[in-house]
Amino acid sequence: MHDSLPPIYYVVFTGVTALAVLLQAVALLGILLVVRKSASKMFEIADEVKGKALPAIATTQNLLDDISPKLKVATSNLTEVSHTLRDQVNHANATVESLLEKTNAQIRRVDEMVTATFDALNQASKAVEIAVALPARRVSGVLHGLRVGMEVLLGKKQTASERAEANGLAEQTSAEEKPA
Repeated sequence: MHDSLPPIYYVVFTGVTALAVLLQAVALLGILLVVRKSASKMFEIADEVKGKALPAIATTQNLLDDISPKLKVATSNLTEVSHTLRDQVNHANATVESLLEKTNAQIRRVDEMVTATFDALNQASKAVEIAVALPARRVSGVLHGLRVGMEVLLGKKQTASERAEANGLAEQTSAEEKPA
């Protein structure tokens, strides 16, 4: 095989390598220029943002510092109002429950009184019926018997329907006298 290469190969190889290194240096120089230009633009933008954002941030911070104590007071007031409202609702609830209990007790008492009154009226009406109606029927039966007796004495004949009516009245009067 070949022991050595001619020297021209070494020169050409070295020239191509030097050219490649030179191209790399030019590319790196271009990148450096682009990066410097971009960095200067970034610094300009950063300065512009600082110029506009810092006053807004400072205003926001001042606003938060101003509002913070007011928010704390409002929150504590809301908490206090909530507790007071809860206590008032509990008190109102207890009052309504007490009122309902008293109202129900009064309703029960009125119901008992009305029931007792109706029972007394029912007993009174039965007593009036017994005291008035029963003797009236007895008197009616006695009068009817006298009339029939007078008719028999005077000789008037009774029809069959009159006898049935007289018998029914007598039976009804005796049936009402038995339970009393």
